[in-house]
Amino acid sequence: REEEEERGPFWRGTAIDMDTRLRIGRAIAKTEEEVAPELMLQVKQHTPDEKPPAMATDGKGAYREAMLQTWGKVPEYSGKGRPATLPQPDKDWHYLQVVKKRKGSRLVSVHIKVVYGDPDEVQALLGAHTAYVERTHLTSRQMNGRLVRKTLSFSKELRFLQAASCWEDALYNFTRPVKTLRLEREDPSPAAHWRQRTPAMAADLTDHVWTVKELLTTVLVPAAINTQ
Repeated sequence: REEEEERGPFWRGTAIDMDTRLRIGRAIAKTEEEVAPELMLQVKQHTPDEKPPAMATDGKGAYREAMLQTWGKVPEYSGKGRPATLPQPDKDWHYLQVVKKRKGSRLVSVHIKVVYGDPDEVQALLGAHTAYVERTHLTSRQMNGRLVRKTLSFSKELRFLQAASCWEDALYNFTRPVKTLRLEREDPSPAAHWRQRTPAMAADLTDHVWTVKELLTTVLVPAAINTQ
């Protein structure tokens, strides 16, 4: 039974910070509905607030339900009517879905659906697209052959897919400069007009572009141990 559950296609969900392009969450499961709750829990670990960050997803999966499950709260009983039993969103949540309709392999239409928040405010904050995460998906397929459809590069075991995806995210965050994150140098020279930055640098996790050797040989001490 367990062996059968690790066979067949799997879905991978990725959460990316729009400002820094940092990948902050990754979930792999048999269905999109199983991906969403795990991904939201990972996003919550990176969010110090008691509410979800402004978020945009596609129209698939179960992200709306996962957000309620992760951040929603059951309202206190007001003394009137039937008491609420299910978690509810707060008024200051911002979430939109980009719903794409396809006919065969053709994209027929794109519809923006604001799920939580004022429509104008949410679209001004997030835009009307999911371009950032879609671009990182393209990068994933270029870096990780296991994610390419209709090839012989698939993983024979789930743990291999999980390990390859973890390594790919580490390479992306720390060793791969992103062109849109570069900064103009205050004293540019003919050889270096721009200061290249990785997502980890943009997120202030490091101050330089890591090499693959550095990534393989650096041991990060967990915060719980480091503070003792």
